[in-house]
Amino acid sequence: MTYVLVVVVLALALPWGGAAVATRLADRLPPRWACWGLTGASVLLAGGTVSALVGLFHVPFLASLERLSLTRVLEEWPTAVPFACAAGAVMVAQLVLLVRRWIQHRGVLGHAWRAADEGTSDGDVLVVPGTDVDAFALPGYRGRRGRVVVTAAMVRSLKAGEREVLLAHERAHLAGRHHLLSAVVDLAAVVHPAMRGLREALAFHLERWADEAAAAAVGDRRAAAAAVARAALAKSAHGRVARYPLLSATSGPVPRRVQALLLPEPAAPRGGARRAGVVALAGAVVAALAALALAYGLHEYVEYAARQLIGAPSGRTVR
Repeated sequence: MTYVLVVVVLALALPWGGAAVATRLADRLPPRWACWGLTGASVLLAGGTVSALVGLFHVPFLASLERLSLTRVLEEWPTAVPFACAAGAVMVAQLVLLVRRWIQHRGVLGHAWRAADEGTSDGDVLVVPGTDVDAFALPGYRGRRGRVVVTAAMVRSLKAGEREVLLAHERAHLAGRHHLLSAVVDLAAVVHPAMRGLREALAFHLERWADEAAAAAVGDRRAAAAAVARAALAKSAHGRVARYPLLSATSGPVPRRVQALLLPEPAAPRGGARRAGVVALAGAVVAALAALALAYGLHEYVEYAARQLIGAPSGRTVR
């Protein structure tokens, strides 16, 4: 059983290293690449975690498949059933939290659409009356296509050119289906706490992706930076908490985003930067695949150990 526990501990610990590597990788890549890299890493690492838990949960059952009685399993591996029960309890808790988080996502979306129904439509833009200063990308819901929602107060706070940047930013969120990437990483963070850091990193890089798209749309990076800063200041000065926790040009670490827009447009990594990115990406993939391989190795080990125990004298322990 010692081997089993070592395998499970390694599989559950690997996501911490994989998440750290993926986060460092994202900082070296253009926003679009960073977002896809973080999303892919979260899926792989969450999959490795679940595989390890499933492997631990199946230890007694795998032994029974080899015609080894539960009494003999407990005799040789007294901790097998307690650890299997613990793994099962963790998976049930993960499932409950995943369903709860998904319901929360749908609830936020439904609430935002009900509030947006009060607005006036102008193409793909909905202008909502009121004193709240806000703007966000509203994904499609129940057959309705996605819209850009802007409050009347936000419209009054910006000049014409700044409004163009704001709308281009939110349209980029919708065109890139950024809400799906955000949802995937948010759900992965429920599976393993290591993915919470990936969730925060993804939120920043999604905003950077939309910032770059807005800058390209208006053809002026400095104007885009000024518009993002002005929109964030207008919302901050209002002094009220946003009602819609959705992708918005005013969210995230705005000073870092503005600073990035004042620099030249990021290009695909080359030379040393490309090699560093490849190494970091390989590290994240290896961490995730190692977790999956450890779970598979656990399965193979239990089958082997069970076969040995069938022919072993009573009292002999297989480790």
